[in-house]
Amino acid sequence: MKLGRISRTGPDGPAPRLVAVHPAQQRVVDLAAAERLRLLADGATPEAARRLADALFPPSMSAAIALGPAFVAAAERADAAAPGDASLAFDEVRWIAALDPPVIRDSLTFPLHMKQYGERLGVGAPNPQFFRTPGYFKGSTGVVFGHDEEIPYPSFAERLDYELELGLVVGGTGRNLTPDQAQERLFGLTIFNDFSARDIQAREMGMGMGPQKCKDFAFGIGPWITTIGDPDLPPLDQLTMRVRVNGEEWATGVSEGMIYSPAELLAYVSIGDVLQPGDIIGSGTVGNGSALELGRHLNPGDTVELEIDGVGVLRNRFSAQPEQYPWWPQPRENPFDAVRS
Repeated sequence: MKLGRISRTGPDGPAPRLVAVHPAQQRVVDLAAAERLRLLADGATPEAARRLADALFPPSMSAAIALGPAFVAAAERADAAAPGDASLAFDEVRWIAALDPPVIRDSLTFPLHMKQYGERLGVGAPNPQFFRTPGYFKGSTGVVFGHDEEIPYPSFAERLDYELELGLVVGGTGRNLTPDQAQERLFGLTIFNDFSARDIQAREMGMGMGPQKCKDFAFGIGPWITTIGDPDLPPLDQLTMRVRVNGEEWATGVSEGMIYSPAELLAYVSIGDVLQPGDIIGSGTVGNGSALELGRHLNPGDTVELEIDGVGVLRNRFSAQPEQYPWWPQPRENPFDAVRS
């Protein structure tokens, strides 16, 4: 099944709505509306029908996933019974991020990307620790963008990059899991675009504290989530991926050769920590999945399309004018300069 989120205007203005997605038919089904109409047809009162439909299909995808198997079962039932009043054509839809994750974690587990990244920057082979334990960082959940949403181009960056990744969506709570147990918590797959300001990244990573502004200006998630077991979804290590910028194909890649499997990534995160429904874990960039590997970068006004077979196409355009900020820190005197001299 394919599940997403759209913004739909209601009595109180625009609000997120969960939808079942039918790409072949270029339409979506508003699940809360479909369930409400189904309940009314079965004899429920309007208030009771609305109350139950809203509980099953809240604005938050993470909250819906937290219902467990009951969520997907209810979505399949509502989708199958949906009347035409609950269906919308793609050209009527305004997409928002398919997921509102409690936590964003992003890994680095495709050796080809790691090799080509290192060669471009002249930093040599990847740190051996990547082959001992999975590496990941945490990103801001406040800058998540969905399909076709425009992203403000950050004026502090001069070399902006996309990163094509599998977005592993967590479907249940878990702590100290084995990979077999973690596999059961894998709800679905989406496209995760880990945008990067490469010129800022080089400065920040030298601080030894991980990425900051070089990452926390935009993460793309969408266009929707394809659930594990969907017949359109190939095995997660056999996915073909493509990148297009302004309609030109820049690169293709495949999802084979991960150092750690999706189940192992989830299991490692859970050690001494807690997986939550709706968490997203980026797989790390697939080989050839970044502009840096090609010696290129993005400019204001560029449109990026990331495609994964069995999932869909995530498209975002950057604003033509870079976003300006009212303040930026000024360098301070370094008290250690005198010690070194």
